[in-house]
Amino acid sequence: MSKENNIKTQQEFGEAVNSGNLEKFKELMSPNVEDHDPAPDQGPGPEGFMDFFRTFRTAFPDLKIEVDHMVADEDNVSIAYTATGTHKGDFMGVPATDKRISVRGVQIARFENGKIVERWGSSNELGILKQIGASINA
Repeated sequence: MSKENNIKTQQEFGEAVNSGNLEKFKELMSPNVEDHDPAPDQGPGPEGFMDFFRTFRTAFPDLKIEVDHMVADEDNVSIAYTATGTHKGDFMGVPATDKRISVRGVQIARFENGKIVERWGSSNELGILKQIGASINA
């Protein structure tokens, strides 16, 4: 597939996260997608991503992911993004605080036949916890 198709798939992934239409992941990802940096307790495949984002969107129902920068080649799409939302539900043991968050992250997705087959990434969970007032013990 082309670089343009991969970018379109990446954009559709972001739209699915922002809208909460997480079933779309089944169309955008290989059934055997490998996440090299899964969230704690994240299961395998598209279902693992769906479960993670359901939990995240429960904690932050107005979650929005905005791409700040994108780099792509024929096989990979890399993004730097900002995630924003309002803490309305439990997040990593912290009950709702109604506090707004804004954190940055990066993701690299590798594609085959227009679908995400591998993902690497990092988001600022510590930044989220600090912004919602969690006690951080180092």
